[in-house]
Amino acid sequence: MQTSILLDKQADGVAKLTLNRPDKLNAFNQPMIKAWEKALDDAFSDPAVRVLVLTGAGRAFCAGGDAEEMDSLPDMDSLMRKNYLWENIHRIAMLMDRTDKPVIAAVNGTARGAGCDMALMCDLRIAGTSASFAESYVNFGLISGDAGTYFLPRIIGVARALEIFWTGRLVGSQEAERIGLVNQVVPDSELIDVTMTLAKQIAKQPQQAICMYKRAVYQSQTLALTTHLDMVSSHMAVLQGTAEFAERVDAFRGRKGPKLPAR
Repeated sequence: MQTSILLDKQADGVAKLTLNRPDKLNAFNQPMIKAWEKALDDAFSDPAVRVLVLTGAGRAFCAGGDAEEMDSLPDMDSLMRKNYLWENIHRIAMLMDRTDKPVIAAVNGTARGAGCDMALMCDLRIAGTSASFAESYVNFGLISGDAGTYFLPRIIGVARALEIFWTGRLVGSQEAERIGLVNQVVPDSELIDVTMTLAKQIAKQPQQAICMYKRAVYQSQTLALTTHLDMVSSHMAVLQGTAEFAERVDAFRGRKGPKLPAR
């Protein structure tokens, strides 16, 4: 039986999580979500994993929810439909939101509906030239059900996000790069190599600083400046007491320690 989620932990501190239902364009059902949740919990709780890369097998990143499973939703009452989201797919969003570890999406092919939302949950997005994004819910008279309305305005701004939500149109890779939806577009054949290289580069950096950067950036979006500065001063004080900081200072001064990355 095909495993719907593959988690490959590598020795360099990078783990790759692959959505593995290529025959369904990696559309997810409840068993796949449960496996996905378990793999994320495994990766995020493992101190050896410093950076997670998320991608899809075959010619798609993720086409959203499995159509056959969606067909059963009309038979549920409103509370059952709400709990279907809350108890399944929303667990992925909450796990992704709680981790301090960097998560990078390598988007190959289509990312539609909840599949688009899944890409938006990641901190960085690298897209192959074949990648496309669509918040296609409105075409069915729905709204984004997996935090797209939370993430997309924060990434590209309110006006652009509303236009994409209201039209349900396809956003190609070049436009996605232009509006800041993705960090970089690369040839499909180079997508995984480029993404893994970036992930390894981040994994080599002092990890306490990487995690505190992520925490500070996201928390700053809902904090007043004085509160943010108070928080950052605490982060700095803690980081200046770490072994990683001492080693980097020694290296900068030419004493024994790891070689600093080129600027």
